[in-house]
Amino acid sequence: MGRRQPPFGVLGEDGPVTARPVLVVLLLAALTALTGCTGGEGSSSTDPSTPSTPSTQSPSSSAAAPSSTAPPTAKPVPAPPVPACYRLGYQEAVAPTNQAAAVGCDTRHTSVTFAVGRLDTVVDGHLLAVDSARVQSQVATTCPERFARFVGGSQEDRRLSMLRAVWFTPTVEASDTGAAWYRCDVIAVAADEKLAPLTGRLAGVLSTEAGQDRYGMCSTAEPGDPDFARVICSSGHSWRAITTVPFPDGPYPGADKVREAGQQPCEDAARQVAADTLSFRWGYEWPTAEQWRAGRHYGLCWAPD
Repeated sequence: MGRRQPPFGVLGEDGPVTARPVLVVLLLAALTALTGCTGGEGSSSTDPSTPSTPSTQSPSSSAAAPSSTAPPTAKPVPAPPVPACYRLGYQEAVAPTNQAAAVGCDTRHTSVTFAVGRLDTVVDGHLLAVDSARVQSQVATTCPERFARFVGGSQEDRRLSMLRAVWFTPTVEASDTGAAWYRCDVIAVAADEKLAPLTGRLAGVLSTEAGQDRYGMCSTAEPGDPDFARVICSSGHSWRAITTVPFPDGPYPGADKVREAGQQPCEDAARQVAADTLSFRWGYEWPTAEQWRAGRHYGLCWAPD
């Protein structure tokens, strides 16, 4: 019989993998890289060493010769390349900025850039800081949208996977020199605060059964068990997340309602994948009020795998 399980963690399409400025946690039809640049204005000044005595030149020759030196200009600030691969650790992947060098995509890597764009840092004629809430919220909306189009599959396929969108913007110092890009990457969470290496083509990967199986959400034990831990399905596991229980947007319905809402759907889903439809096990996780506020409006159904 099914067990009522404690609330689940924060690994999902609609929630962040970590706390970020103004966002909670891909997105993606045309991959475009836009380069931001700034130009500097030349200036002139009076040389204090110039004598102030009257000139003996004739009026026709008194004009100073034009300078042959071009006015200084700022060096254009390039946007990150796309596509590109990186070898990042978990903490690097969930940081708001990243300055790691790209690596060859034929070598071991844990992050793939699937989109780069330009930030809109001017609102009503005012220049906003790159780390402002308004600017960061642009990326927090854009990258997950483009992620969905990039990896493909249905919303449920993405919720049941360990693939996540992460995003980066320039540092404040780089922004001051003219950098105005954002970068969207895809990562695969292998386990708690650990990334899995990425292999093969990721565009449309969740539209395939093989991709859903490789990057699916599994666990090391039954939900609610002390040894329960989420892991990517390509590693050792004993249970698998098999479907979701979606809830409509709005205020949090309360723990009792979200807990009760998933009992029958999860039992039915587990019966469909069970070898013996008369004797089988299943589990259910429901969103907490905190997770609901972060955008997690669905529960997870689990079955032995």
